[in-house]
Amino acid sequence: MRDLDVNTQNLVLQQTVADHVVMHGTGLHSGAETVLRIHPAKVDNGIVFVRKDVTDRNNLIPALWDRVVDTQLCTVIGNKDGVTVGTIEHIMAALSALGISNAMIELDGPEVPIMDGSSLPFIRAIEAVGVRQQDAPLKVIKILEEITYTEDDKVVRLMPSDHAEFAITIDFSHQSIGRQSYALSLDGDSFTNEISDARTFGFAHEVNYLRSLGLCLGGSLENAVVLDEQKILNPEGLRHNDEFARHKLLDAVGDIFLAGTRIIGAYDGFKAGHAVNNRALHALYANPEKWVYTTLAVQESPKAAQLATA
Repeated sequence: MRDLDVNTQNLVLQQTVADHVVMHGTGLHSGAETVLRIHPAKVDNGIVFVRKDVTDRNNLIPALWDRVVDTQLCTVIGNKDGVTVGTIEHIMAALSALGISNAMIELDGPEVPIMDGSSLPFIRAIEAVGVRQQDAPLKVIKILEEITYTEDDKVVRLMPSDHAEFAITIDFSHQSIGRQSYALSLDGDSFTNEISDARTFGFAHEVNYLRSLGLCLGGSLENAVVLDEQKILNPEGLRHNDEFARHKLLDAVGDIFLAGTRIIGAYDGFKAGHAVNNRALHALYANPEKWVYTTLAVQESPKAAQLATA
C-alpha cells in the first residue's frame, strides 16, 4: 500500500449527513424495539456506532473490517470491551451508496433495526435531511492487482477498475431462487434505483429453528422474504424477479464498506456471504502491495459515482 501524489484542486470531498436522522424499528434477531439516530461527524471520523444503552464501559465501535466479531446470521462488529452492534450491513450499504464518509450512529440496543429488510428506508431518511460536503478530500482505496479469497466453493475477487463495481452470483437449490446473477456500478442513483429495496430472505424451517434458539425474534413477512420448501410465503410476492441476487449484492456493498472507505475496483462474488466478504477484506489488508490510497477528481457530479481517479 502507498499513497499517490495528487493535485488538491477539484477533488471529491468527504461528506456527512446535513442534519440529525431519527429512525425507529425492530431488531431482526433480538426482536427489540430500537431507536437509531444518525448524527453529523467531523472530518476523518469515519462511521462509528454508539451503544447509548451501555454506560459502564466503552460503547464506541468503529465500523471497520477488523472489528467484525460474527458473520453467522448478519455482520456484527464489536470492541475490546465486548460491546457489539449487529445487522449493520443494510445501513452501511446505504451510507456507501450516498457517499457518507463520516457519521455517528447511536442505538439504544444491540442491533440496527431491520426496517423492511432492505436499505431503502435508510436511503430515504438520509435523503430527507441531505448530505453535507466537508472541507477535506476523500481518500479511497484503488485496487492495482487482483486479490482473491476462496473458501470451499465460495469466492470473492477484488480486481482493478476505474469505478466501484459490484457483481454477484448466487446458487440455491430452492426452485424459487436457483442461480441468479446481478451487477452494477456504484454511480449516480444506481444503488437507490436498482437494489436498495431488495429485501433480506430466509427459509421457514430455518426461522423456526433460530427462534427455538432465541434468535430471529423480530423476523416477519413485513421485513423479509420467507420461503417454505416449495414457494414464497409473502402474499405480495417479490419486488424483483431476481430480488435474492440483488439483496446479496446489497449486502456485499455494505460489508465491503467496512474497508473504512470506498474501494475503487471491481468486486466479484460467487456464493459469497458476510463471512467471505469480511475475509476478502482481511486478504486486502494482508496484501498492501496490491492497492493504494488515492483521491478522486470530480467530473460532472459530486455524487460518489461520477468519479475518476485523480
